[in-house]
Amino acid sequence: MTETYNNTRSKTPIGAALREKRNVMAAVVLRDIRSRFFNHGLGFLLVAIWPLAHMLILLTVYGLLGRQAPYGDSLRVFFATGLIPTLAFVYVSRWMSLSLILNRPMLAFPVVTVLDIMAARAFLEITAAVLTLIFLFLILLFMGDNPYPADPHQAAYAYLACLLLAIGFGSVAGVLVMFMPVFATVYALTMILFYLLSGTLFVSSALPEPIAYALSWNPVFQTVEWMRSAYYLGYSDKYLDKTYTLGFGMSSLCLGLLMERVFRRRMLEA
Repeated sequence: MTETYNNTRSKTPIGAALREKRNVMAAVVLRDIRSRFFNHGLGFLLVAIWPLAHMLILLTVYGLLGRQAPYGDSLRVFFATGLIPTLAFVYVSRWMSLSLILNRPMLAFPVVTVLDIMAARAFLEITAAVLTLIFLFLILLFMGDNPYPADPHQAAYAYLACLLLAIGFGSVAGVLVMFMPVFATVYALTMILFYLLSGTLFVSSALPEPIAYALSWNPVFQTVEWMRSAYYLGYSDKYLDKTYTLGFGMSSLCLGLLMERVFRRRMLEA
C-alpha cells in the first residue's frame, strides 16, 4: 500500500513539477562542471582546489614573512580566519556573476528558466566552498595547527553569512552582466578591493578609529570580524554588526531575485 501511495504521489502535478525541476537543476550543474574544467566531471574537484591553492600560497607567503600572530599561537590559523570568508565571497560571487552569461544557450530550452541557472550555480558554488573549507581544515591539522574555533556555532554562522552575501552579490551582478557583459570585468576588479579592505591582513582594533569605522561598512569585513571573534576569546567585536551583515545579505539576494523577475522576459528574448 505504501508503494502504491508513493507512486500516486509522484504522479501528482506537484510531484511531477518537482521531479522536472530536479532534473533541470542536475542538467545545469553537470553542464557547468563539464564546461568549466576539461569537459570532464572530475573537473568539479578543481572548483574547490583552486581557491584552496590560493589560500595555501598566501598562507605560505605570510608565514615566510616571520610575523607573529596577533591572536592565538598560529599565524596560519589567524590568517586563515580572514582568508576563508574573504576568498569564499570572492570566488562564489564572481562565478555567480558569470552563471547566466555562461549558460545562456540553455535558455533556448523552454523548460530551463533563468532562476534554474542561478539556483544550480549557487548550489555548485556552495558545495565547492564547503569542500574547500574541509580541505583547508584537514591541511591545517596535518601541519600541526589547531583550527578549531572557540565558538563553533558562531564560526558556522559567520561562514553561512559570507555565503549569503556571495550569492546575493553574485545574483545582482549576474543579471547586470547579461545586459552589460563588460560588467563581468568590472566586478572581477572590485573583488581586489574587497580582498584588500576586508581585514584579512590586519586587525581592525589596531587601526585608527575613523579608518576602522569606514571599513566596517564593508559587509565582507563584517564576516571576517565575525569569524575571528568566534575563533579568539577576547577579540574585539567593537565594529561587528551581525544584524547589518545578515540584512545586507538578505537585501542583496532579494534585489537579485527581483531583478531576475523584472528582466526575465528581456533576458529570454535576448
